[in-house]
Amino acid sequence: LYTEMVVADAIIQGARERLLGFDDAEHPVALQLGGSDPRKLAEAARIGEAFGYDEINLNVGCPSDRVQSGTFGACLMKTPVLVADCVAAMKAAVKIPVTVKCRIGVDEQDPEPALDALADGVFSAGADALWVHARKAWLEGLSPRENRDIPPLDYDRVYRLKARKPNEFIGINGGIQSLEEALRHIDHVDGAMLGRAAYHTPCILADIDATFYGGKSEPFDFASLIDSMAAYAARHIERGGRLGHVTRHMVGLFHGLPGARRYRQILSTDATRPGAGPDVLKTAFAAVDLVRASAEAA
Repeated sequence: LYTEMVVADAIIQGARERLLGFDDAEHPVALQLGGSDPRKLAEAARIGEAFGYDEINLNVGCPSDRVQSGTFGACLMKTPVLVADCVAAMKAAVKIPVTVKCRIGVDEQDPEPALDALADGVFSAGADALWVHARKAWLEGLSPRENRDIPPLDYDRVYRLKARKPNEFIGINGGIQSLEEALRHIDHVDGAMLGRAAYHTPCILADIDATFYGGKSEPFDFASLIDSMAAYAARHIERGGRLGHVTRHMVGLFHGLPGARRYRQILSTDATRPGAGPDVLKTAFAAVDLVRASAEAA
């Protein structure tokens, strides 16, 4: 699991427990940092390691205006030497893996030399992995949302990078909609990253062990999921959070199943009320035909 991108300055100066706190059930989890100052990134990485993160990831792929104004994110594709300096500083500061997530290029860059330069720099600086979103980022003319869909995917460019660097970990990201697609990518690279597919259709994750690791395919235990999520929500509330922080990410869990509409209604109304507790989750789950859900997840 990867966190959303957190700016190094915010970690150094802000409310660290609110920004960095996570649940033990989420391991292994990577802290994704934004920044371009090697010293600040090193300090933020040290703080993240002390919080128990399993990996520190530098974001060199986010195209938002706010990120550009701070001189980090995808615009760093234009300064691979600086990115390498940032990686070297973080590697010197922590013992856990340091990785980078990037695009194949930005704006008018030629993705062939641009991606090679970035990869050469970060690996020479000691990066443990490079995750490549197989699209350019257009910093002018496209919104962050449009940058997730409009620039064409070029998976072959990432495959060529892996062929050029056979001894380095190269992972791929961007537009992967299913585990079957991810499995096909694994023929060419070392890993596949799911973003929106995992978020919007989380039930596909139930098949990961069987698809990738030779595990036995079994019906998903939704009863256990109910108990696990209720306990997770309770721990989040005890730390000062609200139930809605958890349930807003669960709204699409049963899309298309009998009772899903009522499930969404409960989460959208009752779970957002002041003082709402884990029992709301159990009520929402009770509205869904879990027998059919288990059959469709099998």
